[in-house]
Amino acid sequence: MTTVQTLARVRAAPAAAEPVLRVLQGSKIYGGVHAIEGIDFELYRGEVHALVGENGAGKSTLCKALAGAITLTSGTIELDGRPVAFDGPRDALAAGICMVYQETSLVPSMTAAQNIELGNEKLLTRFRTLNIQAQQLLQSLNFHVDPATPVALLGTAKRQMVEIARAVYNQARIIIFDEPTASLTPEEIVHFFHLVRDLRAQGVAIVYISHALEESLLISDRITVLRDGRLVVTARTSEMTRERLVRHMVGRDIAQTHYARQREAGAHRPARREKVLTVENVTMGMVVKNMSFSVYAGEVVGIAGLIGSGRTEIAKIVYGALKRNLINGGTIKLRGEPIRFRVPKQAINAGICYITEDRKLNGFFETMRIDDNVYIGKLATRAGWRFLLSRLARNTLASYWVERLKIAALQRKARIVELSGGNQQKVVIAKSLVQDPAIVIFDEPTRGVDVATIPEIHAQIRRLADEGKAVVVISSYLPEILAVSDRILVARLGRIVAEFDAATATEDKIMYAAIH
Repeated sequence: MTTVQTLARVRAAPAAAEPVLRVLQGSKIYGGVHAIEGIDFELYRGEVHALVGENGAGKSTLCKALAGAITLTSGTIELDGRPVAFDGPRDALAAGICMVYQETSLVPSMTAAQNIELGNEKLLTRFRTLNIQAQQLLQSLNFHVDPATPVALLGTAKRQMVEIARAVYNQARIIIFDEPTASLTPEEIVHFFHLVRDLRAQGVAIVYISHALEESLLISDRITVLRDGRLVVTARTSEMTRERLVRHMVGRDIAQTHYARQREAGAHRPARREKVLTVENVTMGMVVKNMSFSVYAGEVVGIAGLIGSGRTEIAKIVYGALKRNLINGGTIKLRGEPIRFRVPKQAINAGICYITEDRKLNGFFETMRIDDNVYIGKLATRAGWRFLLSRLARNTLASYWVERLKIAALQRKARIVELSGGNQQKVVIAKSLVQDPAIVIFDEPTRGVDVATIPEIHAQIRRLADEGKAVVVISSYLPEILAVSDRILVARLGRIVAEFDAATATEDKIMYAAIH
């Protein structure tokens, strides 16, 4: 039994007879379409209430209404038995409701300490005092973040830590966590679960949104399932299983990933073909240190490791987005020929694509449509100029990828920012695969993606390898690494420290290598 499992089994029943927060027949309409419809929801003091559902089910819409970010079209929100109407998040925060968003709402140009204090600034505040206060808070939460560092220089995981620290600093009595562990390491998740336990013991009511169903089952007291904007069921967590949750979420049973079924059926590991990528003793500052590995055509190589192990950095070095050391920086070979790309454009022309871990920041143009995003991906290639003036070619190209990746075709005219997380991720994948790369690097391919979309993405990863492409999958989620990989590498402190055949690898072996 893992530390997280041991910790999360300590649950407390709701301490109050009356709910601290209640939604009665809550509905929200966008452009004539219900985002949520007729939702009845209750939250009790001192409970962790998990809110689950596929992307687009209405989870974030409901929580944004609770946090004052949006206003319900109809229905009532009651706080301590009295109806309330928030004009904005500031009103909700003043009432003791704080939301920690999946996409952080921090000010990039301000330091971590300033962001924590934001909204509560005093007329005169010394930066030294501010940093000391923030340092004490962060240390009490076991978050290793320098309070004097501008948020723009922090990674995704540390930004999430600052968001959580800000919620605790505001002494909220209702905290809404939207995918709080998506960017945290296993050790940081344990610390976070400790924090949730302590908050619950203090009587804080917590709404917990997560695509990691195992986490919701481990940490929550009750679970509510939403589907297509409607409430399907609310039940005590002890009455739920993962399979039952998935059935409620999608209305049917979801099979395991395509490749996992192949393996169970006795499929053999594919024969190695050409060695297309060789990384030899690559070094970049203190982040990547003498990293070495090879990738072959027709195989999926999984790279596991904790955040900060150098996984993402080595991918960006290969892609030309980061530069390895000029002297003693090692060698990267593409089909035996040394390469050193100055910009990603050169990597794209050489047949390498990198699918980012942060789709919102680097993955797509959010105000453009699906067709336009796919079109821009093609324009980045050498042959892209031929598509410059051809609307027919652009639409034909986009139609192929919409069908292949099962992107919601009915929403072709919608802006990307209006799509669900799963469809956004598919657009990011299409924008890269339209370049017809020989080497495809996926960085956290299913982060923030609903359970029904994950098998579809895994099937595409396998299909790429079957087509003879070399595929690298970087993921913090070990079941995903085990499901899709032919060979698994483990990174730690900037080096590859272990290699496993997928048939003999286990989560325990991988985690031991990543930590020790």
